[in-house]
Amino acid sequence: MKLNDRTALITGAASGIGRATSLLFATEGAAVVLCDINDEGGSQTVEQIRAEGGSAIYLHADVSRSEDCRKMVETAESRFGALHILFNNAGIMHSKDDNAEVTEEEIWDLTMAVNLKSVFLGCKHGIPALKRAGGGSIINTASFVAQLGAATPQLAYTASKGGVLAMTRELAVIHARENIRVNALCPGPLRTELLMKFLDTEEKRQRRLVHIPMGRFGEAKEMAQAALFLASGDSSYITGSTFMVDGGITAAYVTPE
Repeated sequence: MKLNDRTALITGAASGIGRATSLLFATEGAAVVLCDINDEGGSQTVEQIRAEGGSAIYLHADVSRSEDCRKMVETAESRFGALHILFNNAGIMHSKDDNAEVTEEEIWDLTMAVNLKSVFLGCKHGIPALKRAGGGSIINTASFVAQLGAATPQLAYTASKGGVLAMTRELAVIHARENIRVNALCPGPLRTELLMKFLDTEEKRQRRLVHIPMGRFGEAKEMAQAALFLASGDSSYITGSTFMVDGGITAAYVTPE
């Protein structure tokens, strides 16, 4: 198993990428601390992991609050002895996030708090724990939109994910000689509840699909497989990377008929 004797902390773990990654990491031998504000979803994921023989706990945590982030790291160390993997995955995509003219300041602030500040806070409290463990892997969920502009705007979301990329690169360089690797996972459009709630008509979905060379939305499990690679020793010489898992969208100019 690729994560045997490792402890992983995963935010946004109650659904989507976070849930799929929690399940996969546990299958690969990790003890998993799941954090979210969706208590029902988080508890269901823990129950599934335990039913399959894995080790996991759930902790309610608002990742935009420093005290909650401190507590989740502290819990990982106290329950499982150390922290080796930090997956800063929590994020939102607000329905009122639009262009600069119409997006309200409170939507901007909320998106930045959950999508960007949370990564800073996770690292602020998590990096000392990784140092105490002798090193480890940090994975920050960014997005393909940090690399591309779109005429279907989500300005706050896009800016927040660009910030995640920049922060990831800098943290990777700062901590490279402390045996801490930091990488950004950049999903393409996924068939998750988060995006499908946003793309609530067939017209909206087709508007995106035409630009994806593979012609389909990605699956949360496919992102979990990528996160496993970045968390494990298979990626031991990879840090500061923008790891694109996007069906080819960032490589495309004209897509297949």
